[in-house]
Amino acid sequence: MNPFHVILAISLAANAALGWAYLGQRDNTTTAKVGERQAVGVAMECSKGTEQLETKAQERKAAAAPKIAEAKKQAEQHNRKADKILATPPAVPGDACASAQAVVDDWWEKRK
Repeated sequence: MNPFHVILAISLAANAALGWAYLGQRDNTTTAKVGERQAVGVAMECSKGTEQLETKAQERKAAAAPKIAEAKKQAEQHNRKADKILATPPAVPGDACASAQAVVDDWWEKRK
């Protein structure tokens, strides 16, 4: 075989290998770019969704403000009532069961 043919065959083989490597790398780069674009798109949509949730949360907080204030008022009333109950001396000193029964009887009478 002529040395020129050997060199030509080696050159063709090397060019084929380089072409194959180039095409493989090009495909990998294209895939990475597509993946990056998809990730950016998903992140943007997620940000929009988060902003919408924040807006809705602020609206609901504003709408619930009167109910929260009313609940706080009721809680204060209940706390005052509980403090009064706890500060009341036992109905029957020295007998916890009789005192409890007197409290329950009083509660039943007020309930009717």
